[in-house]
Amino acid sequence: MLRELCKKNTYLSEEDICILERIEKCIPYISNLVRADIFIDCLIRNSDTAIAIAQAKPANQVSLYRTSTVGELVFRQNEPAVLRTLEIGVGTADLKAITQENIVVKQNTVPIKNNLDEIIGVLIMEKDITEDVSKNRNMEILSETTEQLTEALMNLKNHDLPSTIDFNLINDAIVIFNQYGNSVYANHNAENLYRKLGYKDKIIGMKFENLVLNKVSFYEILKHSKSTLYETEVSHFSLQVKYAVTKSSSNIYGVVMLVKDITDIKEKEKQLILKAVAIREIHHRVKNNLQTIASILRLQSRRINNKEAKKAFDESIGRILSIAATHEVLSQNGIDDVDIKAILSKIRDNALKNLFQCSKKINIKLLGDSFRVNSDKATSIAIVINELLENPIKHAFIDNDEGVIEITIKKGIMYSNISVIDNGNGFDTSQIKDNSLGLNIVKSIIKDKLKGDINIESSKSGTKAVFSFKN
Repeated sequence: MLRELCKKNTYLSEEDICILERIEKCIPYISNLVRADIFIDCLIRNSDTAIAIAQAKPANQVSLYRTSTVGELVFRQNEPAVLRTLEIGVGTADLKAITQENIVVKQNTVPIKNNLDEIIGVLIMEKDITEDVSKNRNMEILSETTEQLTEALMNLKNHDLPSTIDFNLINDAIVIFNQYGNSVYANHNAENLYRKLGYKDKIIGMKFENLVLNKVSFYEILKHSKSTLYETEVSHFSLQVKYAVTKSSSNIYGVVMLVKDITDIKEKEKQLILKAVAIREIHHRVKNNLQTIASILRLQSRRINNKEAKKAFDESIGRILSIAATHEVLSQNGIDDVDIKAILSKIRDNALKNLFQCSKKINIKLLGDSFRVNSDKATSIAIVINELLENPIKHAFIDNDEGVIEITIKKGIMYSNISVIDNGNGFDTSQIKDNSLGLNIVKSIIKDKLKGDINIESSKSGTKAVFSFKN
């Protein structure tokens, strides 16, 4: 079919067609190797259109195609990567395309050239748009299918893959060693990697000992006869190296070495670690500064005889400590998100300390859902809960030394809510003062910061305050 399509639709010579036929024999192995649909396309004579002349589907994975596309036309508006590579001879990675069956895919393309360095076709790898075809994913695929990979590579070698095409569809360096430890195959990425490491000569033909990138023996790999994975630092590169013994039945061919450059990944990991440390340190210092301010205000409060002024100082200290509690939890995590239950647990503990000082036996329960919120929202919720706890602690149990306050968290789809319920004396909600600083702070934060609302109900059996906030 390939020969017939080329003769009918292209200007390709007999020699060019022979090259494409040899590659056609190899694409089933490549398809199984990368778990993707593989194609060979060529330009149609006197036309801005290509034609599919060969196709291979992965053996152990569902193909994106229900039928064969061999003989189908390929148009620029649907597959720009294919036409680009055929025209300028440059490969393409992860470019979106629409197949003949109207499926959106990502394409990787590599030019196919003859012995005169002329472009005679394009090799195409297609994957579902929902799959990750990045370098990281390619390495995961190879790691998961080592036996299939090594068998495919050896078969490709045995089929005498033309030098005009390389394993550039695979984004890792690949070097194959025979049973004597001599390198017999190296893909383009391997040549580039070793060139960056200062190698001047071609690496094909070199001994394993001259190419190994960590302290491992060739015969030790053969002896254990199983895949091994290492991470190593060479020059300024961070590399992940995998060795796999290639064999068929009981016959050992040699060793395949896969090298993945994870320098960028390691650098990002370091940056994330440094960022997390910096965030923890910032929150730790903020917490310390707030606690220092609270201590200063507490010292100042002791020097004041006016009861109203002392009350105002104590309320301000409580608000500052509620914010400090948020930063204390954030300083332990090193991230901007925090468990809302952990924050409210700190607020409850601070409230219990105050109860201990006034000799009240009030049980504060924390119930409900646990989920994460960002630091701004956590701080706002902490201040609101602090205010809603302060009122029942000071006023709900004047006639009783014992009581219960329940804080219940309920997570919703769009909005969540937190209720503070006590079994105290209750009060007339119509008598709430409009100029109450604490209530005004609560209403303002819930409306402006949390994008929610609050409802307060009270009777002789107790008080219930419920406020909502947007997730």
